[in-house]
Amino acid sequence: MAQHPVANEVFVAARSARGWHTQSEFAEAYDVKAQQMNEQARISVRQIRRWESGATTWPNRDARRVLTALFDLPLEDLGFIRPPRPSGRSATAPTEPMELEEDVRRRTFLGGALASAVPLFDLDALEHLTAAARDARRYSDHELLDHLRGALDDSARSDGRIGPHQALPATLGILATISSTAREARPEIRRSLLVLGARGAELAAWLHKDGGAPDRDTAYWHQQSKEWATLTGDGPMHAYVLLRQAQATDRRDPALMLDLARAATTGPWTLPPRPRAEALQQEARALAMTGATLAEIDRVLDRAQAALGQAAPITEPPTCTGPLGDSYTTERLMVQTAICYREAGQPERAAHLFQHHLATGTFAPRDRAFFTAHLAGALAAAGEPDEAAAAALLALGLASAARFGQALSELHRTAAQLQPHRNRAAVQELHQRLATVAA
Repeated sequence: MAQHPVANEVFVAARSARGWHTQSEFAEAYDVKAQQMNEQARISVRQIRRWESGATTWPNRDARRVLTALFDLPLEDLGFIRPPRPSGRSATAPTEPMELEEDVRRRTFLGGALASAVPLFDLDALEHLTAAARDARRYSDHELLDHLRGALDDSARSDGRIGPHQALPATLGILATISSTAREARPEIRRSLLVLGARGAELAAWLHKDGGAPDRDTAYWHQQSKEWATLTGDGPMHAYVLLRQAQATDRRDPALMLDLARAATTGPWTLPPRPRAEALQQEARALAMTGATLAEIDRVLDRAQAALGQAAPITEPPTCTGPLGDSYTTERLMVQTAICYREAGQPERAAHLFQHHLATGTFAPRDRAFFTAHLAGALAAAGEPDEAAAAALLALGLASAARFGQALSELHRTAAQLQPHRNRAAVQELHQRLATVAA
């Protein structure tokens, strides 16, 4: 069996998590830090590539000083391997004060620089950042692919249950492993890795978005997903990312949302029926937000229903790496249709659809929180402040611990709608609990 070189995926993941998504961006940041420290040494992309490939396992003295200052971490936490000591002292028993301090930091705060850069992570979540990189070294080509698929599916399920802050570190570790391994892999294995990487990068974009990271991070991972999809000739995946980009615009740019949703269904690719139905629904929502007539919105929603009717039955539980868009069901289309009607100024109709399909459908906690938050907004717009506050409190109970960002954003929108009713007890409780969560 062909074994993989020991690439430094931990360093790649740490670099990406700090926002240096390319080796060139990191080289620029390194040079700035070196100047601030009055260090003469500069870094090249070639040297960064040697660190990440594992060709260089321990940087020189000048680089060590700059790297330690740049990440505020000991180099071992960045995946570098300290050379054996020439003396008889045990490498695992530090005796000098600095070594002891670094050992304590490694044991108690793995990935501190990542946590400061992306405060989505908690300490338990950060433990998963290097898991994929450590495990990958034990597998041959096809075993590695199976391992990474399973790990990515686990991350997606974790997101649906307990939120992006737990799922993102492992996802970044998986993507770092894919990126570094693909450089040395045989062509057929490289293609399979990049196909999987496109799925993982799209998931990373969503996790950044829902976790509240800057928009540029979400955009970076969307672009990375499309790049890998293009390299592998995966047109449907490219179109699917356009759909996800449309969803990521939220309510800020309805015209762009409309353009992206239409591009997903009209470009030089063919989306499978389920994601095609979702893209058409997203087009209907954008139409509602740009002032289209209800008749026009309904025509597009009818096309979404027709597309979903062409889908083959789901025979296996949907997964992140399975058939594209297989989690898109009739129940999901109907609650998203309710969002369209809410945007179109039909709150009573929206609330009726939400209440019926949330009661009968099966949704992950993240999705139930999000759609229940929209239900609260529809009820508020329909002039039912007490019912709206009750639904919002239910959604908040689902969203607060896991910090489902999209759901919390909708709840703040609902709270603003309910401001005229702030003297009601349920509305007061909602505002108080939202303030507590924000704090």
